[in-house]
Amino acid sequence: MSPTEFDRLVEECMNVVPARFRRLLRNVAIVVEPEPPRPGLLGLYEGRPLTQRSVSDPVRMPDRITIFQGPHERLARDEEDLRRLVRETIWHEVAHYFGMDERQVLRAESRRRRLLDRLRRRR
Repeated sequence: MSPTEFDRLVEECMNVVPARFRRLLRNVAIVVEPEPPRPGLLGLYEGRPLTQRSVSDPVRMPDRITIFQGPHERLARDEEDLRRLVRETIWHEVAHYFGMDERQVLRAESRRRRLLDRLRRRR
């Protein structure tokens, strides 16, 4: 997939974040890079989580959520799987922005997967 196509995919996949949370994403840059700085990363949140901010904080540079194209493409079995991986990575990194640590994010993702599985089985 070309970098431009992957950028569009990331933009499309932002809808995984419910509108009520997207409205709260302020001063956050979502960027795509070809490869991570270290192996094993699909995405990276860099910044100060919302829960640690204060109204007295000075004006700052935007927080940054980076989605890495290369590892996503290597892990994905097909285009639909690529879309799923990108959605999950966005969800994961946005959770860090809202103050969840890695353990909390993984627990929340597990609960979310179980809920989605139950909903799929009911159909």
